[in-house]
Amino acid sequence: MRTLLVTGPGGSGRTTVAAATALSAASEGHRTLLISADRVDTLGAEHANLTVRRLTPGEEFRDDLLALQQRAGSALDLLGAGRLEGEELTPLPGSDELALLRALRDAGQGGAYDTVVVDLPPVPRVLAVLALPEQLRRYLRRLLPAERQAARALRPMLGRIAGVPMPAAWLYETAARWDIELAAAQAVIEAPGTTVRLVAEPGPAGAEAVRAAATGLALQGLRTDALHASRVLPDDTADTWFAGLIAQQRKTLAEWQETYGEGLGPLPHLGHDPRGADDLAALGVPAPGAAPEPVKWPVSDALADDGVLIWHIPLPGVVREELGLIRRGDELVVTAGPFRRIVTLPSALRRCTVAGAGLRDGELRVRFAPDPDLWPQTR
Repeated sequence: MRTLLVTGPGGSGRTTVAAATALSAASEGHRTLLISADRVDTLGAEHANLTVRRLTPGEEFRDDLLALQQRAGSALDLLGAGRLEGEELTPLPGSDELALLRALRDAGQGGAYDTVVVDLPPVPRVLAVLALPEQLRRYLRRLLPAERQAARALRPMLGRIAGVPMPAAWLYETAARWDIELAAAQAVIEAPGTTVRLVAEPGPAGAEAVRAAATGLALQGLRTDALHASRVLPDDTADTWFAGLIAQQRKTLAEWQETYGEGLGPLPHLGHDPRGADDLAALGVPAPGAAPEPVKWPVSDALADDGVLIWHIPLPGVVREELGLIRRGDELVVTAGPFRRIVTLPSALRRCTVAGAGLRDGELRVRFAPDPDLWPQTR
């Protein structure tokens, strides 16, 4: 399955590009699913091969909370708690993100679609959403380790000895169910066929947003296969009032061309907000092609020359002042500007200590020296 995650700064035309991409894929005969949070269908993206799923976080939040209330009914009754009715429930912050992750999970199951196009929230909010499955699963493993379930038969006795109630079995069962659902969403995000398409207006603000997005996406191991420059003004306009704006756009487009090459797709300014299939076709957004090679974080062996192993972490667009590294046990906390990720060290590096780091050509290189107490001795 080919999955395209479409994002960019707010107001850049993400929803339009997502709809145009899905329509192009459907026109080429691909069974296509468009996932969007757009409440009103103003684009008219309709095709026999195209299915549109609009997120309904309010309804899903209400159903989930009522189900949880039903599951914990006996405990709530014991506490004398009043029951909530569905009509009085309104979605809380975070319900949109959970609805999106659920939609991604469902899209990856059953093999019903060849192409899935997702209209994501704007950056940088989307980066927190895409990192959520990995991070929540990490939290669950730390708070409720699966191996503790082995002591299920001993919990009543342990509770009496400790004098405090032990976690109930349903808590572990719920955590296990959440882990499975999060793993399914994470599998779609990290699948070889999943890539990100950025949308931004060419100009100083758009350039900075694209730079930050590229760094954050790379930190999460996600690939950007295209950049759509939206609302590009024509060169031949007779209105001198636009001359400065056009020059600004051309400067940014030239910079993006050096970085993205054939992946740069300028989209013409239609002179009005796109509406309907004809306007979407006029933008010329192509259907997704083959996914580029997965992003790799290789470890190179420089033990013979420098006595270290080097972990190569690609972080395009990052500057030295924005970087931060902390080693915590078998994990490395990497900070790049406003973004942070906690990654598990490869097995060989767990037996090493951090010996330094450097940034070169958009790549963070972390040096690890073997720990004499842990590294196998040679004879």
